[in-house]
Amino acid sequence: MSMQTTLRSQVLPAHLPGISVFLPAHNEEGNIERVVDGFRTLLPEFAADYEIIVVNDGSSDRTGEIADRISRSDPHVRVVHHPVNQGYGAAVVSGLRAAIMPYVLLCDGDGQFDPADLTLMTVEIGEHDVVAGKRLHRADHLIRRLNGKAWSILMKQLFGLRLTDIDCGFKLFRRELLNGLELDARGAMITTELLAKLAERGARITEVGVHHLPRRSGEQSGNSPKVVLRAFRELFMLYRSLKASAASKDHKAA
Repeated sequence: MSMQTTLRSQVLPAHLPGISVFLPAHNEEGNIERVVDGFRTLLPEFAADYEIIVVNDGSSDRTGEIADRISRSDPHVRVVHHPVNQGYGAAVVSGLRAAIMPYVLLCDGDGQFDPADLTLMTVEIGEHDVVAGKRLHRADHLIRRLNGKAWSILMKQLFGLRLTDIDCGFKLFRRELLNGLELDARGAMITTELLAKLAERGARITEVGVHHLPRRSGEQSGNSPKVVLRAFRELFMLYRSLKASAASKDHKAA
């Protein structure tokens, strides 16, 4: 048993008034039912009310069909369908817009995160507005791990985000801070934009270590040239936007 698992077993989860868990999913027919079932088992321990939202981002496999079948049998489960694949960022935006509970958890629908790690997050959310997961032992190949570390360092330098794992797809938010938040990214840049704009609003952000599990089914697409190019294009757009916003505030203050 790992030290993280031992720590988690010794911590009592904070009981939340309600939580929305949304799962971005693209071609995850081999994973999505297991992920949903994991949260259906766990969430009654954490919240008085809950919902699980599967965001089917234009999957060409049976992801949407499986999610619809689950939702028909369980009123706690809802499905948002994108007719065509729009990108990870678009799925995150749809999930945030669909969520209605006081707390919102982003969890990738690929089955690489352990729902039980929500225990440590609920403890921290009492004193913070955002609790971001930090993958302790990333279960990806070396190149993907190196790319992720380099990207986090770059985001820290450009946006001042003091996080070591910017793109970890396991994050808990206070819903009220998300109200009226405009997000432009539709690709992998979405996490950085989300955190940077929340930080600009004065959000209290912290990190907790979480498990990262090997992918059982399906393929990752985060390192494809198309995804990487889109991320850098959105990076420059966000950087200019935030710099312009800061300059505008300085001008008004003067």
